Amino acid sequence: MRDPDVLVIGGGNAALCAALMAREAGASVLLLEASPREWRGGNSQHTRNLRCMHDAPQDVLVDAYPEEEFWQDLLKVTGGLTDEHLARLVIRASSTCRDWMRRHGVHFQPPLSGALHVARTNAFFMGGGKALVNAYYRSAQALGVAVRYDTPVERIEMDGDRFVAAWTVAGERIAAQTCVLAAGGFESNLGWLREAWGQNERGEWPAENFLIRGSRFNQGVLLRHMLDDHRADGIGDPTQAHMVAIDARAPLYDGGICTRIDCVSLGVVVNAEGRRFYDEGEDFWPKRYAIWGRLVAHQPRQIAYSIIDAKAIGRFMPPVFPGVVSPTLPELAGRIGVDVATFTDTLAQYNAACRVGTFDHTALDDCRTEGVTPAKTHWARPLDTPPYYAYALRPGITFTYLGLRTDETAAVRFGGRPSPNLFVAGEMMAGNVLGKGYTAGVGMSIGTAFGRIAGTQAARAALAPHQPAPSPEPAHAVA
Repeated sequence: MRDPDVLVIGGGNAALCAALMAREAGASVLLLEASPREWRGGNSQHTRNLRCMHDAPQDVLVDAYPEEEFWQDLLKVTGGLTDEHLARLVIRASSTCRDWMRRHGVHFQPPLSGALHVARTNAFFMGGGKALVNAYYRSAQALGVAVRYDTPVERIEMDGDRFVAAWTVAGERIAAQTCVLAAGGFESNLGWLREAWGQNERGEWPAENFLIRGSRFNQGVLLRHMLDDHRADGIGDPTQAHMVAIDARAPLYDGGICTRIDCVSLGVVVNAEGRRFYDEGEDFWPKRYAIWGRLVAHQPRQIAYSIIDAKAIGRFMPPVFPGVVSPTLPELAGRIGVDVATFTDTLAQYNAACRVGTFDHTALDDCRTEGVTPAKTHWARPLDTPPYYAYALRPGITFTYLGLRTDETAAVRFGGRPSPNLFVAGEMMAGNVLGKGYTAGVGMSIGTAFGRIAGTQAARAALAPHQPAPSPEPAHAVA
């Protein structure tokens, strides 16, 4: 095979969007996926939905979710650590991408009844992320995109700020006119996580107790290579990530969404010492579930326990593994190995502080606490109805936010200047939009928007010497 016009490194949603867009623009495309075929798709195989801006009801999306509300949601979870220009680009692109996705075989469905609060904001994939990934690979094959599995890339050959070739772990050199980097973050690199998080004041190495919700193949090899060896402009904090409190019994890698524990807002969470440490009812769960992994990471032994009573059963998506069940709170404390006296005192104080109004888990209701720290600002009801349940929680990393700085063209930047032929998409640049925090489905919004931009720009740069290229379209206008 002759050298491709566009080389795409990675095999998840962003990489596939880039490959498809580049091929549709007339470029020859080779996609290199580090994993074997059966594990293809990176973290995208574990996703469920895409956060979408819309000004009126659209098929599976109800009501409206306008740009400004999406932006305010993102601003709130990131605490302002976001590039507004790029964030709004993503938001606008999310309103127009689904017809294109459907043309490549992706189907949507209304959310399941247990997926609270997202029917208005998120479009769910029929069959989940694995079905989306498979649809894109089928479409790529039909269009003539060449795909190679089991082909991890270890370094990039550059001429200044210009991409020249990629070198695989096997020592093969693959040249191309242009390249899209979409190989994920470093969340599966346990050594790098340990280095980034360091040792805490208790002498613990927190990262040693982390679990990885996503792909074991996201080792961050190319990310570190571009930052350290080529001095590409970076962005983000290496300790910031999409980090969720997940079932402590989850596997080290590839646990995915099914390991999430979604009953936090219906009860209380205590640490290994039996003490509460954060407001469990701060906001709707899809806007707050991704802060809990980081909260647990700062607790002793990086473990916590979500505690509910019988009143909560049926109000949340049931976990894969059953919880620890006991008829009394003291017995529950003993069974999870927490100091009984501290635990029961914590629960007694919480129960006494509850001011129950009209409980409504679909709204920010008036059930709250008074006189206890931390407060619980919504959905606060005494835990007084046996049996009682406990779910052990560990920090579960989905993807890291340290990445390569980019702009609206998705170009990798060196010393503030955009590369003419090297582009980036997905987790490798998500930190431009996500400085911290997360809200459900926005990772897929970022990957889809920048994957499509990167593929379009890579094809344009590759074909420019051979044919006239149209002027760039605004990203939000690409249908």
